[in-house]
Formats: sequence, structure tokens, C-alpha cells
Amino acid sequence: MSPTSDVLLTVRGIDKIFPGVRALSGIDVDLRAGEVHALVGENGAGKSTLTRIIAGLETPNAGSMTLDGAAHRPTSRREAEAQGVRMVMQELNLISSLTVAENIFIDRLPSRLGFIDYATLNEKAKEAAGRVGLANVDPSLPVGSLGVGQQQMVEIAMGLSRRCRVLVLDEPTASLTDSEVTLLFAQIRRLQAEGVGVIYISHRIEEVLAIADRVTVLRDGCVVATRQAGDLKPDDVIYLMVGRDLEQEELAPRSARGDLALRAVSLSDGDKVRDVSFEAYRGEILGVAGLMGSGRTETMRLIFGADPLEAGQLYLHGEQTPATIRTPREAVRRGIALLTEDRKEQGLLLSLPVRANVSLTHLAEVSTLGWVDVPRERSVARNYVESLAIRCASCEQTVGNLSGGNQQKVVIAKWLFRDCDILIFDEPTRGIDVGAKFEIYRMLADLAEKGKAILFVSSDLKELMAICNRIMVLSAGRVAGTFARPDWSEETIMAAAFSEYISGESSGNGIG
Repeated sequence: MSPTSDVLLTVRGIDKIFPGVRALSGIDVDLRAGEVHALVGENGAGKSTLTRIIAGLETPNAGSMTLDGAAHRPTSRREAEAQGVRMVMQELNLISSLTVAENIFIDRLPSRLGFIDYATLNEKAKEAAGRVGLANVDPSLPVGSLGVGQQQMVEIAMGLSRRCRVLVLDEPTASLTDSEVTLLFAQIRRLQAEGVGVIYISHRIEEVLAIADRVTVLRDGCVVATRQAGDLKPDDVIYLMVGRDLEQEELAPRSARGDLALRAVSLSDGDKVRDVSFEAYRGEILGVAGLMGSGRTETMRLIFGADPLEAGQLYLHGEQTPATIRTPREAVRRGIALLTEDRKEQGLLLSLPVRANVSLTHLAEVSTLGWVDVPRERSVARNYVESLAIRCASCEQTVGNLSGGNQQKVVIAKWLFRDCDILIFDEPTRGIDVGAKFEIYRMLADLAEKGKAILFVSSDLKELMAICNRIMVLSAGRVAGTFARPDWSEETIMAAAFSEYISGESSGNGIG
């Protein structure tokens, strides 16, 4: 849809300074009614900081804003929402103990005679959830029982269910599959038709160009350019973001496959994981694909001992006796690492500094007589800050104050420090910019070539096809096929991903 010419929101000369960091410098941006205006840039470029100022979560050090021609100076999220500015944040902002319905309508629960009218609440929530592809999710379920991708959809449903003038979507599709993204885009276009202005942040460049009317590129806290989306190609956006061309290259490990590192036999956990068997080898990256709810994360959690194994066996490092792994501690001792998809809740201690998070998996290496050797810990952390290009003021900066992508890099650093032989990466590039993604791809390929066995879970099929040697596809908790490079295509992989939902039977057509 073509946006109207009416300027809805203006941002002029916005500066923001955090201790040791100038996050924004002289930012000028405007948003028109009925427009999708995308903000793109590398992690730490200032995208989230700018939108948090617009949404009342941060206060600028300088500059001004207007909304419909009137001064816009919100001092809190509540105040911004009262003016019609709403934000769906990159990090989940749900209350896990409350139901899906209660989260969606938390500030306007329907009542009757002083009590919550749960029948009406659940009916309204089912309608709101259905618009984003969650029609089959029981609205009375605790939201904490859902996977991260489904929780993200609940967060989006919560934002879309409220009437607003400006909607900010910060990485809304980071955990979504293509079908969920299609549903979200349909809702965005509905809002455009109603004259709502949408500020859209995403690292998925093709997605940005598909939904946006205009694109503003930020780099190091400054506006580099604002262009019509139709005038840009993905390579143009990447060049503006990083200031250089990223060469197209085959990123999968080139070395020969090594010894068997992990053999899973008939892993089961109720309906979530059903009779899953596969092998992973040293020197290769085994991708794990599937739709939301296919059992990808649940299978990885069984391997890591994070969830109890109902049935099945795990064999490690070519051993003939099955391994007993009941807890994550036992998994780490046996050389298995898991980078979880939910870094905020499961991957980091947000109140601690970068150095403490990096050393967390191997404290013995930075301790003497039971006491942490802080200079040694700091030295280790600095090495990973440099090698992974983690943007932080210093190793003493609190991890909770870093951008989402830089937090993800800290999670990767802590597992690299542990030096495990079997590395499970569950959505490792979620919320990470395109430049950093390539750095991580090369890092994973290098680890595989050094003899590590890597399991790489992703909802981005193109990403899997770029980096993996083989791709295992899960469908409704079962293995629907395993495909080897180069004997695969997006069509064959997606057909396998849908197979259990269409026929109720595994395709069995994979190439192993």
C-alpha cells in the first residue's frame, strides 16, 4: 500500500548517551500515516535505542519529537501508549505464569460483577491469536508452556490487538517461520489501511524490502541514508549498513567428515518428540529444520538433559554403551554444549558483567583455590570480545545493557570458552545483523573443521542451506528426512517439514 503524505511522527536532532557510549547522534527521521518505515543497521547501530525513546522507555539527551503536530515527550511506556504509540519489543515481555489470554488482554480484562469474565476473555483471545496463526493454541494455557516462537506470536498478538497510531515492531519475526511471517505481514497491511504508521526493525533484509515503504539505515548511532524500499536491492542495504561488500561464498565446512560424535536412537518425549533417531559427526554441521512446534528445540533439550528422556538412548563419541545424561551438568561434563534460543531467560545472567558471563561455563579455568582470578577472567573475556566483535564499553559492562545481538555473542563466547566437542546451537543468529551473521557462519565452519560436531537449529532455511553439510527435517515430532549437500532444495525440505501435518506419515524420502 502507498502511504499517505501526512507526516504522523517526526524525530529531530535526537542524541542519546549511555556511560561510555554515544548511542545516537543527531537523528532525524519521520513516519507517515499508513507507512511501514524500516530501520536497519548492525547491532549497536542505535535502532532499538531510537524506538525505545519514541515509546517512552528512554529519555533523549537532546532533540525533539512531534506526534500529529503536537510535542511528543513521553516519560514512560504508559504515557506513550496513552498517546497511541505501542511497541512490540525484541525481548519477550510476557508473564509466563499467566495464560495466553491474560497476557494478550492484561490491561483490559473483561469482567462481570467484579470478577474476570474468562469465557469472554478466552473468546476474544482466541480471535486475536488466530489472526497471527495461533488458532490451535488453547488461550487458557500458561504462556510459559509455549515455545519461544509461539510466545513471540503471543507478544505480536498483544500488540496488534490494541488500537494505536504508531506501532513499533522490533525484530518481530526473529523466531518465526515463513508461514507465520506471511500472517504477520497481512496484519501489518491491515493496520496500514487504517492509517497506522509502523516502524519496523529487522535484520532480514529481503523481509524488510518486502514489507517496507521506506528504509532508514543507521550506522554507529547516525543516519546513513533514507531511501524508498523499491529503489533498493539487498546488496545495497548491506553495503549501507556495514560500509563494505560481503562476498558470496560457500560457508559450509570443506574438510572430510570425521568420527561419529553423537548417535541418537528412538528419542521420545510424549507428542513433542516421537522416535527421533539420527547421527552427528565430527567435522560437520548438521542442520535441524522444521516448522514451529515440530520438536526441534525439544529434541535438543533432551540431548542436553534439560528435559527428562521418556524413551530412547544417546551414544557419545562412538561408544557402544548408552550415555546417562539426566541434567545439563552431566551433559557439559560429557562434552555437550547447548546455546538456547531464549538467551534472556536461559542463556545469560543479565545483572552480571560480560566477563562473568563468559567464564561461567568453566570457572575452574579462571579460579585459584576456589577464588575467581578476576584479571585472568577479564583477559579471557577480552579475547572473545575482540574475536567476536562484541560491542560493549568494557568487559565490566552489565550484559543486560547490551543490544540483543551482542548478548547473543556473549552466549556464544561462554560455550567457546568451555571448548565442548558437541555444540548445539539453537537459533544462534536470532536478532543478529547480517554482518555479524557471516562472522558466526565462518566461526561455526572453522569449529567444524577443527573437529567439533555441530547441530545447528534454525527457522531460516536459506541460512541452513548456506552453512550445513546435512539437514535433518522434523515434522510433528518425527524425522521426516535427512538431506545431504547438494542434493536438496527449498521445495524438498519444506515438503518434508509439512509431511506429518498433511499425511500423518513420515515421508521417509530423505537423502542421508
